[in-house]
Amino acid sequence: MVSRKPIRVNATDELVSADLLKYEEANKAIAGSDIVYLTAGLPMDSELWEAQFLLMMANVIKACQVNQSKLVFFDNTYMYAKTAAIQDENSPFEPVGRKSAVRAQLAEMVLQAMATSDLQALICRAPEFYGPGKTQSITNTMIFNPIKNKKALKCQSVR
Repeated sequence: MVSRKPIRVNATDELVSADLLKYEEANKAIAGSDIVYLTAGLPMDSELWEAQFLLMMANVIKACQVNQSKLVFFDNTYMYAKTAAIQDENSPFEPVGRKSAVRAQLAEMVLQAMATSDLQALICRAPEFYGPGKTQSITNTMIFNPIKNKKALKCQSVR
């Protein structure tokens, strides 16, 4: 697990302190990795995203290329049209807003590196973020929180 201030989640976790804004630290953290799972996040601040996310991605891509590591980038769907249309890997990016534009640029960086270099990568996109902590996702509200509170899940049957 790589972070500026990594915290052990499991007893077997190997912790590496690194700042992905610094190529040398990103490279050192990635060295020896067969697969890199990029799940890094930043606070919900457009200016911060514009200033830092693209540099972080460039450093991770370069380090993966140098170390011949495969990249798995966990992304979201911010860059897609805000419609009810089904989204898939062929859906065009139609970012609206600064954060959406940054997310589109991040994805384009990975796709470009995959197309023009030796980077092996894939992008995983979820329409919402979920998991432990302070999230207000539908998944947490409808599934994880009831399970945590030992309450029955409310399901509708579809016919």
